[in-house]
Amino acid sequence: MKAVLLDEFGGVDVLKVGEIDKPSPKANEVLIKVVATSINRPDLVQRAGNYPAPAGDSEILGLEVSGVIEELGSDAKGWSVGDRVIALVGGGGYAEYAVAYDTHVMPLPESMSFEEGACVCESYITAFLNVFMIGGLEDGQTAIFHGGGGGVNTAAIQLSKALTPSAKMVITANPAKIERVKALGADLVIDYTQTPDFSGAIKEFTSKKGVDVILDHVGAKYLGPNMKSLGYKGKLVIIGIISGIKAELNLALMMVKRQQIIGSVLRSRPVAEKGDIIAEFTQRALPKFADRSIVPIIEKVFTIDEVVQAHQMMEEDQHFGKIVMKIGEV
Repeated sequence: MKAVLLDEFGGVDVLKVGEIDKPSPKANEVLIKVVATSINRPDLVQRAGNYPAPAGDSEILGLEVSGVIEELGSDAKGWSVGDRVIALVGGGGYAEYAVAYDTHVMPLPESMSFEEGACVCESYITAFLNVFMIGGLEDGQTAIFHGGGGGVNTAAIQLSKALTPSAKMVITANPAKIERVKALGADLVIDYTQTPDFSGAIKEFTSKKGVDVILDHVGAKYLGPNMKSLGYKGKLVIIGIISGIKAELNLALMMVKRQQIIGSVLRSRPVAEKGDIIAEFTQRALPKFADRSIVPIIEKVFTIDEVVQAHQMMEEDQHFGKIVMKIGEV
């Protein structure tokens, strides 16, 4: 099969399209003929050599796919050959065929294209897990999502509008993306290039109450402003550390305000745990895609032969929403 291969780690020049053996599904897996996948920030980190695939998963890049089931493993349940599906994979998405655990697969709603389906599993499940299952965002509460133009954060905005319509959303974004973030329904957008310490704006916006949930991929640089922005019993969910891994913390304030700091990743969770997360997402969130309450935001669709350009677009932060890569046809 055709796939994007890495002979070494490094910049975009290490991405090569070549031929490799088609995978075979294990007992509890399905083989998917891939129509589309998407580019995610962890793909760039893995390409650089800093984010290896979990043991037993494909070393090919790509964390989500849309396509059609080609073959069933001997114990795979709930699916039939020919089903239109989307799936979360530990690796292998940048290829014409990929395997996925049967519990990590969801039906692709008839109302959605394969390109739209390729956007769902990594970004929207990550946002759903961290904002709702871990963060516990409810109607009437307030949340901060940092870096409002990326796939996870645009997903968080859309999910919040659909699942908790009376919740307030504060988004930090760069100047080029502020208007598009506002159009998605943000209640307050802060230009982080002009206001690196956003806690004052949060204090004013919430009448000194603070926010209930913060979704953060920035890490060390934002720990102080995040904790000052977090309200009583608020939760800071950290999913990335692009600004560093070490920062000072006022433990006394955290104790008095009964705040929580929670680290979270999706890829390395046990198979069964990811299956439970996907089952809850299927029940609570997938119907919003089926009825078009949520429509994935696609910046551009590349072909597999344009994988270098796709990675360059993400590296240069030129996208809003998702970058999709078309793999094949059905």
